[in-house]
Amino acid sequence: MLKNILGNSIVQFVIGRLIGLYMLFVGVTTRWRGVNQAAVEPFWAGQGKMVACVWHGRFTQAHKLWVFHRGAPKMKMLVSQSREGGIVAHAALTVGADLVRGSSAKGGQQKGGLEAMRQMARHLQDGGAICVTPDGPRGPRMRFKRGPVQLAKLADAKLVALAWATSNRIVFEKSWDKFILPLPFGRGVLIWGNPIDPPALDASDAEFEIVRLKIEAEMLRIAAEADRIAGLPIIEPAPLKPEPTTQAEEAAHAS
Repeated sequence: MLKNILGNSIVQFVIGRLIGLYMLFVGVTTRWRGVNQAAVEPFWAGQGKMVACVWHGRFTQAHKLWVFHRGAPKMKMLVSQSREGGIVAHAALTVGADLVRGSSAKGGQQKGGLEAMRQMARHLQDGGAICVTPDGPRGPRMRFKRGPVQLAKLADAKLVALAWATSNRIVFEKSWDKFILPLPFGRGVLIWGNPIDPPALDASDAEFEIVRLKIEAEMLRIAAEADRIAGLPIIEPAPLKPEPTTQAEEAAHAS
């Protein structure tokens, strides 16, 4: 029943716009402090291509980490084609971002991921910026997937980590992403990570993985820093899954 209601385009519009207005309200009633803003200012001026990355649980104030004045590069946000994605799409439009809809294939069913990748690459080549949630849409929490690194590689764009925290918040502990609902009238911190170069077009798998781990570590670093500055408990990432053991390794352990 609830899924059918959330699948209604009118319901998605109303809920999404209300969420977007709330996001704006929290943004203007919070006393913000910026950290390392100089790292992103060249991109605000159109100097370079950027794939901005914010954890899924913190997307609600991602708009505070960009500028939407005339002349600034247009920010587009990747949003999944799910029911929840429809709501997020309207919220993103309300705060000033544009959209690219799509996500990776699931169960053999295409979700528009390839076309979304093409659209984002074209937008970057045209001078725009892209914002993604690299652990979305379903996790694992705060673990960086390969897709944004592949996009940065194709478009020769820098990867930039974004994070924020507010002193007043509710954390939904049982949600997969430990979703953060910021509350108004508190203190807040906005942190921009240091830009990270994409892999070379001819990068090996090992070189690609080095970049992925580097941007993941930067995102974890600034998220923890944001929580510390706001005087809050640090939200931890999901535990790493153990690497599958090969037959050779099993034999070595058995000997």
